[in-house]
Amino acid sequence: MMDKKLVETITARDKDFAQWYTDLCIKAELMDYSDAKGFIIYRPYGYAIWENIQKYLDQRFKETGHENVYMPMVISESLFQKEKDHVTGFAPETAFMTTSSGDEGEKLIIRPTSEVLFCQHYSKIVSSYRDLPKKYNQWCSVVRWEKTTRPFLRGKEFLWQEGHTIHRTETEARAETLGMLDIYNNLGKELLAIPFVTGRKTEKEKFAGAVETYAIEALMHDGKALQSGTSHYFGDGFAKAFDIKFQDNDNQVKNVFQTSWGVSTRLIGAVIMVHGDDEGLVLPPYVAPTQIVIIPIQSQRPEVMEASHKMYADLKAAGYRVKLDDSNRTPGWKFAEYEMKGVPVRIEIGPRDLANGQVTITQRHDRSKQTVAIDSVIESMPNVLKAMHDALYEKALAHVTANTFVASTYEDFKVQIEKGGYIKMSVAGEEAELIIKADVQATARVILNEPLITEICPVTGKKATQTILFARAY
Repeated sequence: MMDKKLVETITARDKDFAQWYTDLCIKAELMDYSDAKGFIIYRPYGYAIWENIQKYLDQRFKETGHENVYMPMVISESLFQKEKDHVTGFAPETAFMTTSSGDEGEKLIIRPTSEVLFCQHYSKIVSSYRDLPKKYNQWCSVVRWEKTTRPFLRGKEFLWQEGHTIHRTETEARAETLGMLDIYNNLGKELLAIPFVTGRKTEKEKFAGAVETYAIEALMHDGKALQSGTSHYFGDGFAKAFDIKFQDNDNQVKNVFQTSWGVSTRLIGAVIMVHGDDEGLVLPPYVAPTQIVIIPIQSQRPEVMEASHKMYADLKAAGYRVKLDDSNRTPGWKFAEYEMKGVPVRIEIGPRDLANGQVTITQRHDRSKQTVAIDSVIESMPNVLKAMHDALYEKALAHVTANTFVASTYEDFKVQIEKGGYIKMSVAGEEAELIIKADVQATARVILNEPLITEICPVTGKKATQTILFARAY
C-alpha cells in the first residue's frame, strides 16, 4: 500500500489562508498544541528554525559588545507598578502566580517583558560613568494573556530575545536604538529573505513607557502586515522611576539613558506566510533546519547507497545541514514530504545518474531541476543556495512593491484596504488613526520619512502632519 502524500491535507492558500497556515504548522511538524489553551509545543523542526535565528542574532549582538544574562521569570507586583505608563500598557495581559502553600506574601507576576527587572538590577550595579554602558540581552520566554491565539504569531507564551541597555548620553542611547534596528533589518535580508519596512511608530502605537519605538514590518502573502520586531528609545524615564544614577566625570550625578529591543518566534510565522505555497513550506536556505536532503533511487542497489552515503558525508563535512533519507518509503512520498517541509535542495541519486557520473538537483522554491556532475556538487552548492536566497528575497520584495499603494482620499483608502497591502496616506495624527481603526480595522505601521501626499488629512479635514504606512495586521 502506498503512503498517502501529506501535501493532500494542506488547504490551498487562496481558498482559506488562515487554515492553510494552521495546516502547515501542524503537518510540517513545526509545533503541536498543548493541553493548556494558548500554549504550544515547539517541535524539533520548528525549534531548529528558531535556533538558526538565535545563532545569527547572538553572533551580531556579541560582535557589537552585548552580553547575555538571565533574569527571573517573576516580578513582584510593587516593582512592576513603579513605571506607570508601562504598567498601564501591560496590565490587561499580566498573569499572576499563585501557590498552594498558604503563603500570602506579595503577588508575583509572570514576566510579560523584563524592563523593570533590568532597571532594578542596573540601579544596584551602576554608580559611575566608568560603569557605563551596560549592554545586556536575554533569551527567554514571556507570558501575555492573549484572548485570541495563533501558533507563533500570537500566544500566551512565546520565545524571544530582549535587549536592555543603559548609556551615559542620549546620543549614545539613540545610536544603540537605531543600530539594533539595522541588525534586525539585516536579519531579514541575510537570513530570512524577508524585506522589512522600517520606521518609527506613532505615539498611539509605541511601546508603553517609551519615548520612541521603531519597528520592522513584513507584508504577508495575504496582504496583512506583521510587526516582526521593535527597538525602543526610553530616554531617562525608567531611570528616574528606578533611580538609575551615576556620577559623571564632571562630578555631577545624572540619570542614564536607556533602550530596549526584541524579536520573537513570531518570525517563524513570518517565514511561513511570506514564502510558503500550496505544497507547503518554502524555507530560505540559510535558516532552513535541513538545507539538503539526499534521496536514493532504487536504494536496494549497493552502488546507489554507497554513493548516497559518500555524498552525505562530503556535504556534512563541508558544513551543510544535510539529511539522507534511506527509509523504505517510496521516492514519490519522500519528494512530497520534503517539499511540504520546505527543504531547499533535493538531491536524487539513482543507477542511471551514477552511470553518467551525475546527480539530479531539485530546488524547492521554483521546482527547477538540473543535472550536476557528482564531483561538482560540493563546489556548486554555495552558488545554488545564494541564488535561491536572492530569488526568494526578490520575489518577496516584488510582492511588497506591487502591494504598496498611495491614497489621497479616504474613499480610495477604504476601497484599497479591502484588497490588502500597505497604503501610504498623510494624516493629522491620532484622531485619524482612531477613525481608521474603527472604520476599517487598519492600523498605523510606521511613520514614513517622505513628503506629504496631501496638505489636508483626508480623514479629519485638518492639516496633515505626517505620512504614515497603514495596513491591516496580525
